[in-house]
Amino acid sequence: MQSTTRTTLGKVPELTVLFWIIKIVATTLGETAGDAVTMSMNLGYLIGTAIFLAIFLIAVAAQIRATKFHAPLFWFVIVATTTAGTTLADFFDRSLGIGYAGGATVLALLLAGALLWWRKALGSVSINRIDSRKAEVFYWMTIMFSQTLGTALGDWFADPEKGLGLGYQGSALVFAGGLTVIAALYFWTKTSRTALFWAAFILTRPLGAAVGDFLDKPVASGGLAMSRYSASACLALFIIASIVLVRQRAEAIESK
Repeated sequence: MQSTTRTTLGKVPELTVLFWIIKIVATTLGETAGDAVTMSMNLGYLIGTAIFLAIFLIAVAAQIRATKFHAPLFWFVIVATTTAGTTLADFFDRSLGIGYAGGATVLALLLAGALLWWRKALGSVSINRIDSRKAEVFYWMTIMFSQTLGTALGDWFADPEKGLGLGYQGSALVFAGGLTVIAALYFWTKTSRTALFWAAFILTRPLGAAVGDFLDKPVASGGLAMSRYSASACLALFIIASIVLVRQRAEAIESK
């Protein structure tokens, strides 16, 4: 007997240009807001991580319990992963003393492990197959690791002393170039859409980290010297306006 595939609406937004714009802005907000708590408030990376992980766990629990797509809730969880990812990556790289390369390596292994575990357990890591709470748990775990890895990569490429020294603008250009390559592969090749999605999702995070640092770092360090609070407020207002003014549709989910 031949199985049939049933298509329903999921709880994640449809992949449009707006999705990627908000994602980049959300990752930038994660950088400025995370640094505002750990640096401007002098709470440190460990306390900052504990605060943002608690917010993330509460938010993701609400997202998983929801029965349909709610744009404000979804993007709130995304911002929670970017802020937690920022402080967690800084804790790995700086507080634990393993450096940017070491932190990025550990986080890359964790991300690869999450994807492999997800695929082995459910057979697919596609966002078109998030049709159960178990799949949602894997989805958000993978996103958390990808956001944290992205922060480590952004800092590694940009830092002039302990990293590759490309600066905030240079590293932003590198990651923007990587996203351009992914876009070209999407439009002009038959490369796996799932692989391209996760590659793009990972690369938007270091791009946001570089842009966030460019906004709030001192002019002498190549930044614009904006207040972390004002930069975070402007970015948050942009996300809120985008959600309110443009209706986002849920991604279609395929299930058997």
